Amino acid sequence: MRWDLPEEAGRLEAVLWRNRALTLFDRVAVPAAVCDARGMVVLANPAMAAESGTTPGRLRGRQVLELFRPQEATQVERIVEALRLRHRSRYEVSVRWQAPGGAERYGELTADPVSDTVEELPSLLVMLRVLGEHEQRGGAPVRVSESEGQVLVLLARGATTAQAARELGLTRDGVTYHLRRLSARWQAANRTELVAHAYALGVLSPGVWPPALAAGATEPADPG
Repeated sequence: MRWDLPEEAGRLEAVLWRNRALTLFDRVAVPAAVCDARGMVVLANPAMAAESGTTPGRLRGRQVLELFRPQEATQVERIVEALRLRHRSRYEVSVRWQAPGGAERYGELTADPVSDTVEELPSLLVMLRVLGEHEQRGGAPVRVSESEGQVLVLLARGATTAQAARELGLTRDGVTYHLRRLSARWQAANRTELVAHAYALGVLSPGVWPPALAAGATEPADPG
């Protein structure tokens, strides 16, 4: 009559740990969600819901990439193909979205595939890193120099410093100089943030592949 007690105790312990995990998930300040392999939200914490101006329950069943719009379509295509092949890497997508107050924010989604077995189609643990808000500057466009613009385009295409140098006929130090100037100007901590800023500020054209400069993004040439 008592052979099932260990199994019952195991189930109760599993429920206890699940509830603890859900409580921790809700209290984490970082916006986070669990999605299925297609990107549909299964579970979201209050911090993630706050970025969409709603409640966690109302995010369930929504497509995460409709809530947070990708700035590079090919990033999403690469992730879909990798998941189809059961790859277990961390994936990053530069995104933008409208905050509850109406401001346009930009940031980065990271997606970690999680599953009990390698063969099982994974779920995705998605976390959002807010990098900033798109600045409205009285309609004045944000411009970069021609060289800075060319470096940004190659960076968005995935080029390394050495590849960008060869493409532009610069030294590696020359490319690094432009990257440092842009990073200091936009307070970008790394190359991912730099590309995100370039899209958010309208320097790079959104939804275009291969990446390209937006019209009027470079400073006019000095007539002198």
